[in-house]
Amino acid sequence: MTALAPTLQAFFTDRLARQKSASPHTVAAYRDSLRLLLVFVHQRTGTAPAKLHLEDLDAPLVGAFLEHLEHERGNSVRSRNTRLAAIRSLFRFAALRHPDHAELIARVLAIPPKRCDRTVISYLTGEEIDALLAAPDTNHWTGRRDHALLVVAIQTGLRVSELTGLRCHDLHLGPGAYLQCLGKGRKQRCTPLTNQTVAVVRAWLTERKGAPEDPLFPTSRGRPLSRDAVALLLARHADTARQRCPSLHTKTITPHVLRHSTAMRLLHAGVDTSVIALWLGHEKPDSVQIYLHADLTIKERALARTTPTDATPGRYRPPDTLLAFLEAL
Repeated sequence: MTALAPTLQAFFTDRLARQKSASPHTVAAYRDSLRLLLVFVHQRTGTAPAKLHLEDLDAPLVGAFLEHLEHERGNSVRSRNTRLAAIRSLFRFAALRHPDHAELIARVLAIPPKRCDRTVISYLTGEEIDALLAAPDTNHWTGRRDHALLVVAIQTGLRVSELTGLRCHDLHLGPGAYLQCLGKGRKQRCTPLTNQTVAVVRAWLTERKGAPEDPLFPTSRGRPLSRDAVALLLARHADTARQRCPSLHTKTITPHVLRHSTAMRLLHAGVDTSVIALWLGHEKPDSVQIYLHADLTIKERALARTTPTDATPGRYRPPDTLLAFLEAL
């Protein structure tokens, strides 16, 4: 067996699982990225993955793999950078175990992520949210479940993985009602619930009749909803909501759009961005800046406070011609 195989195995079993306690989603993402790389190398060189050497994965080959992802598989730049992050994590681990390959590893680690365009986020307005919440047919059990799920998602801004991982005991509906979840980075956080959300969730729990450890939003067989199931039910209710609210025709509604909508509602209510970051479970408050860029009303208020265009200019004018030249550069 070559040195690559045990290094790859130790990367998952020792570094990710034991040392870093990485989440199953992180492990799955790294697994898929490295599996794609090994399959690409096998197709390019004809060498079986189990017989590959570390020196076979040099910088030119990794670069060719990244080009393959973009131009042949049709992956976005963000997906390309995500795959590269997994490869670089493996090679940083390999540098500790194989210092004799330091030069090769350094060249792979020197491959930079590609810059990509940052589009303005999409979110739902108050009218669009009302149309979406009215879409589920509450005459059926699944409709009442979906309605409660959408109410919780829009009010709390939970990630879809946090939403599907909720258990009945995660809800505390007494005075000062709140919901607790285990979020990204294994961080526990609590989110307060409004009176309207409490009423909807209390009625759902009464009908749900589940044990404390049972999933809050189960399938018809009592199992937790999957991420794909949430996306499908959301797409179905979005189609219904578009019949009532024509502005939804221009928007693609995903579970993450509901999360963005929560952040924008908090921002429009005047909540500080650091509090919004805590509410959503962001590691850094800087992550909330994307909502400031998307909020046109904040920019309009800033424009209203500027000096009118017909006012006397108050800009500094340099007296010297040379200074004026430098100022104009």
